[in-house]
Amino acid sequence: MAVLEKIRVKFGLAASIIIALGLLSFIIDPSELVSAFHSMSSKYDVGEIGGKAISYADFQEDVQRMTTINELLSGTSAQSAQQQAQARDAAWQDLIYRHLFVKNANAAGIYVGSDEVVDLTTGNNLSPLVAQNPAFSGEDGQFSKDQLMKFIQNMDSDETGRLRLYWDFLQSSISNQQYFEKYSSLFQQRPSKLMLRRAVEENNLTSDVEFVTVPFGYQTDTTIVVTDQEIKAYYDAHKKFYQQQESRDIEYVVYEVVPSAKDILSARNQVNELYDEFATTDNMKSFLMKNSDRALSDYWYKAGELRSVAPAVEEFVWSGKTGASEVIPGSGNKFYVARVMDSRNIPDSAYVKHILLQGDNAREVADSLLGVVRKGENFAALAAVYSADKGSQDGGELGNIGWMTQSYMIPGFESVLTAEVGKPFVLDTQYGSHVVVVTRKTAPVAKKQVAIFEKEALASKETFNDYYAKANKFATAAAGGYENYRKAVDTLGVYSHPVNKMLESSDRLGSIDNTKEITRWAFDNKAGKVSDIKTIDNNYFFIATVKDVHKEGYAKVSEVSSQIRQQLYQEKLAAKKSAEIAAEIEGLDDLQAIAEKLGTTVSSQTGISFASMGSQGLDPKFIGAVSAAPEGKVCGPVAGNIGVYVFKVTGREGGAFFTEEDARSRDEQMSRYSAQMIIPTMMQDADVKDNRARFF
Repeated sequence: MAVLEKIRVKFGLAASIIIALGLLSFIIDPSELVSAFHSMSSKYDVGEIGGKAISYADFQEDVQRMTTINELLSGTSAQSAQQQAQARDAAWQDLIYRHLFVKNANAAGIYVGSDEVVDLTTGNNLSPLVAQNPAFSGEDGQFSKDQLMKFIQNMDSDETGRLRLYWDFLQSSISNQQYFEKYSSLFQQRPSKLMLRRAVEENNLTSDVEFVTVPFGYQTDTTIVVTDQEIKAYYDAHKKFYQQQESRDIEYVVYEVVPSAKDILSARNQVNELYDEFATTDNMKSFLMKNSDRALSDYWYKAGELRSVAPAVEEFVWSGKTGASEVIPGSGNKFYVARVMDSRNIPDSAYVKHILLQGDNAREVADSLLGVVRKGENFAALAAVYSADKGSQDGGELGNIGWMTQSYMIPGFESVLTAEVGKPFVLDTQYGSHVVVVTRKTAPVAKKQVAIFEKEALASKETFNDYYAKANKFATAAAGGYENYRKAVDTLGVYSHPVNKMLESSDRLGSIDNTKEITRWAFDNKAGKVSDIKTIDNNYFFIATVKDVHKEGYAKVSEVSSQIRQQLYQEKLAAKKSAEIAAEIEGLDDLQAIAEKLGTTVSSQTGISFASMGSQGLDPKFIGAVSAAPEGKVCGPVAGNIGVYVFKVTGREGGAFFTEEDARSRDEQMSRYSAQMIIPTMMQDADVKDNRARFF
């Protein structure tokens, strides 16, 4: 257990830094994978990878492994919803590697042998996942081979099996990283000298241009007709662009339970009844714990900071009045009473050094070291020898935590803001015993500690039942199908919220979270179905209907016809306008004359560069045409995205702002992008099915 504790401590004091779930993330972005390839397989499978069905039980076994690693490093079994989602993502990534990526790498002739893994974990070519791992650092904070070997030796005596689990995870992660580096090297671009020189020349070339523009305008040209046959032909030619995940179009009505006027008055009366006790109590912590929605805080407020609670609370606290404020109405049906508990001049921040002692005799050692520090011994040297915290090295000196504020504070260190500068003392926290010294502070500022009695009006049972009755009335009228739903919306005068292309992973509707129950219902029902009342967070009553079902695969022509129609209309409009302008300016070779003929003016632009197309605020098609046009000749018309252009390049200049190093960096960036697409492309090719959203 001492080894486990060491791992946790070395991961930092100020925050719980969990790296286990991030060891694979340098290869795969979970959010991209979840959204990229979402489809259906067996009803009881979490997914399918490389032809292998991933059952819920098998997936949960991997999730539990990742969760255990997380618990080992964080030192707590409490897992937030976000950490649970991270564990599921890490488990899915691991399965992708095992059942797809490694097999494909092997098929390409790429292997990572056991000897190679040994060399990367305990040999002469250590992986950064070992060399930079805080678990294997020595007293100086640097990697220690001795610490690594001690860790490995302790695995056999660890009855929990967690050290072995962590080590196996490290080895697997290192092997995967090595596989990925070898495979991605196949896609690395190594430009020749000729290619680099050409890239430098092209990207340093800028053009000065004069031009006239005839905008397309916003009025629809009724002479342009796009037929259904043209739409179908375009769809067939571009079908790959219309792949889609399975989704649903739904509508829903929601009744939010909010407190009534009677409920609000009741909350205010409760505050009034307890006012005298709040104003006189000697045990404020107990009073607020029993009666208030806000606990007693040790925070020292300076002028302006209480406005976020309520402006009237801020005004009272800094008015100089004593006792308790009157009852103050706040936002969100809340009521406040404030009482100033203490006033002092306190700095905003203090620069803190510490030496952390741990173990059964930590306090005794801390008390002994306190005397040594008071005699003027070198603090950094003592920290190097005795402190369990080797990560605090602000300014390069061991023991230096740095500037601490009320919002950036190690729990238990709050007293450093009021401590005397230069006078060492001992603090006990959840991490151990600390020898602490404050070396300097910012200028003191007037601050106050304030007790705030807060009470929010909540909906009563009577109010809850009233809203449920309204929802039930709508649900009864809407039952039977979509037509009845729409009639109920019109008859009862409620608003129906539309949601298009809702994915199975969706767990939020509008501003309301935790709506997965609505999503699951929608994916389990056909178009036209209407739900019964769905209660979310005991605060919202939903009635939903499925308007349309979009299957995974290719969207129907009817689903994308309006989009295609607009695309074809724009193309035809551009062609028509270009032809009209070409006929109108035929024979003219002077831009001023062309501008007068077209009823517009001549504009100019300098320094147009094809290399920075997106940053110049000009039509990309226009920039492309300018970059390729001959100098001194009137060119066009060229149809862009917003209008038609006629132009003349008046000058060109070769600069030196784009270097060979820039060209290499761009090629490296493209190589990294290519590498990022390796696994998603493999997944698409293997038709990986990710059904996790159905279960979580």
